[in-house]
Amino acid sequence: MDKITKDTKVSTILEQYGDIADVMELFGVKRVARYSVRKLATKALTVEWAARIHRVPLDEFLDILNKAVAGKQAGERS
Repeated sequence: MDKITKDTKVSTILEQYGDIADVMELFGVKRVARYSVRKLATKALTVEWAARIHRVPLDEFLDILNKAVAGKQAGERS
């Protein structure tokens, strides 16, 4: 995944970039326990809907998530 968009599934972010889940928690999007019902729900939940549910400005949420992903990817290349 090159860039997180409003249509990106929360589950995809957690699977590919689990360690940026801390960033998501800043916005009130909590980690999902391994076998919980919430984990199943995140498979359909998009970033846009997560932002709405947690009353987070979508543009700000996307900006910070994409910066976190870029930082993680830069660290992997080093």
